[in-house]
Amino acid sequence: MKYDFHDKNIGIALTGSYCTYEKTFMALKKLKSTNANLYTIFSNNAANTNSRFGNCDDFISLATEITGKAPIVTIPDAEPIGPKSMLDILVIAPCTGNTLSKLANGISDTPVLMAAKSHLRNNKPLVISLSTNDALGMNLKNIGILLNTKNIYFVPFGQDNYISKPNSMIAHIELLCETIDNALRYKQLQPVILSPYDLVNPEKLALSANEIN
Repeated sequence: MKYDFHDKNIGIALTGSYCTYEKTFMALKKLKSTNANLYTIFSNNAANTNSRFGNCDDFISLATEITGKAPIVTIPDAEPIGPKSMLDILVIAPCTGNTLSKLANGISDTPVLMAAKSHLRNNKPLVISLSTNDALGMNLKNIGILLNTKNIYFVPFGQDNYISKPNSMIAHIELLCETIDNALRYKQLQPVILSPYDLVNPEKLALSANEIN
C-alpha cells in the first residue's frame, strides 16, 4: 500500500540501538517517499557514540540529508516540540530498553525523552519501535505500562533470536508506515506481537487492522 503523509509533520527519535540503524534509516527513507515533513531527534548516546555499526557524525549527516534538516540533539531544543505543536506524530525508532523504562516512569533526561514528554502533552500519538534484549525480562512490566498508556502505540514486534537471546524482542520496522497510518487515527496496528515466522504481507496486515478498527 502506498501512503501519502504530505500534510503530516513526523518526528523520528533515535536512541542507541546501533545494530538496528541500517534498517531504521531504510525505513526513514521509505517514510520520506510518502512526502511527509520529517524531523529527527537524537538521544545523547545516538548523537555522540561511535560503534562498530558506524560513526555518530555519519548518522547525523545521513539524517540531515534525508530530512533536509539538522537533527535536534539537545534537551532545550526538544522541549518546544510540545508548546509549538511541531509534530502530528512522534516515533521513537529504535527505542532501547533504557529509553523504554524511563518513558514508562516519567523520566525525561535526554532529548528523545524530552521530545516524547513534550509531544504527549498535546494528546497526539507516540509510536515506539522496540529494540531491547530484556523485553521479556526486567522491561516486560514497562512494555505493559506503555501498551496501556493513552496515545502510545507500538510497531509490531517479536523475538529476534529466542535461542541465544530468549528475552530479546525487536520491532518489525518495515511496518512503520502501516503503524503510523493507524496511530494517526488513534488505532494500534494488529497483531502487536508478531514473530519473524508469522510476518505476513504488510498490505494484508494493514487491511486486517483496518477491518478490525
